Amino acid sequence: MDYFQLVTQGLAKHLGIDASEITLDTELMTLGVDSLDAAELLMSLEDAIGVEVETKKKIATTRDLVNAIEEAIQANQQ
Repeated sequence: MDYFQLVTQGLAKHLGIDASEITLDTELMTLGVDSLDAAELLMSLEDAIGVEVETKKKIATTRDLVNAIEEAIQANQQ
């Protein structure tokens, strides 16, 4: 599964923007993502992948979010 695509599509849908505007290094704050948006997006992504994503590290960019998803999936498979 392409988690970057999953994240960009989720962000685009939630924020009403074009997914092509989002790169791995896009800072979520520059997109206007606040803490409530982040929580809603994370819950939506967790539902899509079927795994709870721990967010102990700061998630500032799209890359951070993709990495958190990949780590959660790896931890779930062990």
